[in-house]
Amino acid sequence: MKRHNFSAGPCILPKEVMLKASEAILDFDNGLSLIEISHRSKPFVDVMEKARALALELLGLEGKGYKALFLQGGASTQFLMVALNLLEKRAGYLNTGTWSDKAIQEARIYDDIYEVASSKDANFNFIPKGYDIPSDYDYFHCTSNNTIFGTQMKSFPDCDIPMVCDMSSDIFSRELDFSKFDLIYAGAQKNMGPAGTTLVVVREDILGKVSRKIPSMMDYKVHISKSSMFNTPPVFAVYTSMLTMEWLKNLGGIPAIEKENNKKAQLIYSEIDLNPLFKGYAMKEDRSKMNATFNLTNEDLKETFETMLKDEGINGLNGHRSVGGYRASMYNALPLDSVGVLVDIMSELERKA
Repeated sequence: MKRHNFSAGPCILPKEVMLKASEAILDFDNGLSLIEISHRSKPFVDVMEKARALALELLGLEGKGYKALFLQGGASTQFLMVALNLLEKRAGYLNTGTWSDKAIQEARIYDDIYEVASSKDANFNFIPKGYDIPSDYDYFHCTSNNTIFGTQMKSFPDCDIPMVCDMSSDIFSRELDFSKFDLIYAGAQKNMGPAGTTLVVVREDILGKVSRKIPSMMDYKVHISKSSMFNTPPVFAVYTSMLTMEWLKNLGGIPAIEKENNKKAQLIYSEIDLNPLFKGYAMKEDRSKMNATFNLTNEDLKETFETMLKDEGINGLNGHRSVGGYRASMYNALPLDSVGVLVDIMSELERKA
């Protein structure tokens, strides 16, 4: 039976990437495994340099003063690193979901953090709009896509201050003017590779302006000076992320994959809106193209629906406990055919009901 993986993360990866990565475990460098060679050896240094270069190339940030890093600790560590490196007096955060809420709590350890707007009172089912960002803040932080609630920022404010964005769950999925952002971070396991590394893309000239002493492992400037090799990097996660970025480049880059992502989103949201047995969770204008959240309108059909999903090889569709229902995560590597299978099941359920 073919499996259709809608897991929210760790997520689906391209089959050809999985094959190459698995081969490297056995033989990467003349009979030596990727995970047993020195991370200082030329074969892996080349991997790291290529991964960093591909990230900037795909985002259109080559030669624009940015550096790409592959670090450990997940996006959750970036909640701290951003504040340590950029926060001197106060900063503004847009609160649109669980992860932005956690980022706010972590940053508050160090100084004054203000929520410029929040959708928390509505259990994060929309993206706030029309808020002001004071020009005397050290930076503005936002989260581009919210996996749990299925919302996504469709536009970003113009800022007079550095703009930081957590793009963990929609990195490389759609065209944006990435030069609007001064720092982007993204855990690999949502849309780029396996868990274990986090991509950080930072404009160098915003660094070195805080008065605090920053621990070496938490200092972006230290990691830049060591070409993202200050300590032993997560070699397998970096290598697999490099393969995924190669795969994306060969497809035609972000413009090509955005077209596919639009098709997948249109297919499932059309079914959610037309099928009376389902209702979407997020407000329509803020619906995520990566994570479609929805519920049954008749819970008596839950057992039947989930049996149908299992019979057709659908995996990872359960919604987060804070929302309930279902969540179809449609990251770059998920084929359109898999969304088609899910939509067919939803349509069949309507015919049976």
